[in-house]
Amino acid sequence: MGKLIRTINAIILPAVAPSNRIPHRWFFPAAAAYAALALPVSVLAMQGSIAGPRALAHPLGHAHEMLVGFALGVVAGYQLPPMTYGRLAAMFGLWLAGRVLFLAFPGSFAASGADTLFVLTLALYIAPRLFVAAKKLRNLALPLVLSGLCVAAALFDAFLHVALAVLLQALVLAFVLLLCALMLFMGGRILAPAVAGQFYRQGRNLATRVQPRIEAALLIVVGIAIVATAFPRAGAVVRLACVAAGLLALARLARWHIWECRGRPDLICLGIGYTWLAFGLVALGASDTGPLRTAAIHCVTVGALGTLTFNVMAGTVMLRARLERADEPRLVWGTALIAAAAVLRIGGALAGAAAPLMLVAAAACWSAAYLILLWLLADALRVVRRPHPPSAEA
Repeated sequence: MGKLIRTINAIILPAVAPSNRIPHRWFFPAAAAYAALALPVSVLAMQGSIAGPRALAHPLGHAHEMLVGFALGVVAGYQLPPMTYGRLAAMFGLWLAGRVLFLAFPGSFAASGADTLFVLTLALYIAPRLFVAAKKLRNLALPLVLSGLCVAAALFDAFLHVALAVLLQALVLAFVLLLCALMLFMGGRILAPAVAGQFYRQGRNLATRVQPRIEAALLIVVGIAIVATAFPRAGAVVRLACVAAGLLALARLARWHIWECRGRPDLICLGIGYTWLAFGLVALGASDTGPLRTAAIHCVTVGALGTLTFNVMAGTVMLRARLERADEPRLVWGTALIAAAAVLRIGGALAGAAAPLMLVAAAACWSAAYLILLWLLADALRVVRRPHPPSAEA
């Protein structure tokens, strides 16, 4: 297996060089624009307020585009290595073709083919490199989860042609849990060092950083939940594992003491996203079917995924542009709008007659947040492209 991975890396890595194109410059703005447009269109289409597109007027189409379209677009921008213009254009073209074909010809083999080719190519580019780079056993979780997401996305498109509701519902839950595993893992890799660095600047020391034992326990219980989704009678196992994961995530978050970071609203925003994730996992464990399960899923997909992708996309581009994230109010605006969207969407799942209005309001808040992100990305990318002034020595 190791020899096979090294062989694949040998094929891929020669095309990777620091001077080549950076994938997030393409995928992040496109994913943000798609999130801002597709979600409100989907909500209005499902309510019958507008006529199109038919794919977004169905809950499964809505889930497909938010998970396979939006979420994996963000994953591609964050995880793909720098690559040549041609290879990046091909990857981005496959993602874009999947979106266009799914909206124009829902349920077609052309749409499924584009998506499947995209996710399999994505797995080929990111998984072998990360498997080789993993020096510790727990670090294998990242390539395993990313590979699982790509497989789940390919199965999602395949199961749309089978049209078995039970299979699709189980797969959507597995997909959401895989995203939870990814956010839990990346939370430790992004938040812990950032908080520790801020504590150091404040003259303090953060002893509990990655917290490997809690991280390992988190990955194990979420892995159990993911595997258990494949068995119809294992619902209790899924729920118990989700509650355990949520409580472990809350304990881990509490030990980071993010609220003690002075003058760092950007870290507080990331902490809010992680909090949504922890409560979302507990809510998944406390629910089974019906409105409660819908509310729990949107606690994860709107609250956690929305907040964390917003802040990670913005933070990644701002870091490359050498912009100060602590002084950027748009991070707070977007986080607040996504929180409002999550509260309204959860309320809409539980409300009666007021639900349609709450869903429209939630979609409006979500769209506004991602339009703010587009604004922020445009500003940061302009700084990145600006030529550096010549040095005094030159």
